[in-house]
Amino acid sequence: MKGFIDPIEGSTEENSDFRRVQYTGKHLQLVLMSLAPGEAIGEEVHKDTDQFFRIEVGKGVVVIDGTSSEIQEGDGIVVPAGARHNVTNTSSKPMKLYTLYSPPHHRDGFVAATKAKAEASTEHFDGKTTE
Repeated sequence: MKGFIDPIEGSTEENSDFRRVQYTGKHLQLVLMSLAPGEAIGEEVHKDTDQFFRIEVGKGVVVIDGTSSEIQEGDGIVVPAGARHNVTNTSSKPMKLYTLYSPPHHRDGFVAATKAKAEASTEHFDGKTTE
């Protein structure tokens, strides 16, 4: 196995897709995201998945189980499994972030250029990893 080595900050800043699965391991998944100004990921709950977000560009608001916090470049956010959460971009430029799911949540290699395409998809992690 090779694992995954990448200049993650640059890759995250260059990503323009709403959701881009970069790497899927058996127990962890790396996903790049880009939120347009005013766009939100959408409120969700992952029953069995812990999630970590790292904001590389922009600022916004994260809500975890009803508690709202302002977030900005350099911030890390941990959302425990079972917590209702949402991230919203409040800046005038795209918010660039990456997220780690543990265990994986999306199909390996999945790309949704827009939020609408992500919402229209029925994909979910199918047990297949990157390597």
